[in-house]
Amino acid sequence: MVQAYILIQTEVGRAALAAATIAEISGVASSEEVSGPYDVIVRVDAADATDLTQNVVPQIQKVAGITRTLTCPVVTTAT
Repeated sequence: MVQAYILIQTEVGRAALAAATIAEISGVASSEEVSGPYDVIVRVDAADATDLTQNVVPQIQKVAGITRTLTCPVVTTAT
């Protein structure tokens, strides 16, 4: 399993609707409207890197009002 955080910027006034729409996408574990340089932060649980980059992220990028995304895969260190 691959986990990632996706930082999202939206058009003015579109963050709440974008967060709610994204929350319904398969693979999205959480979608929160936030303040700061990004408007929405999403946590994704994907089967693998291919699923993340070819299925989940493109669905998120299609949501109306999104202007920019930054995908940050979670790095896990075995101990």
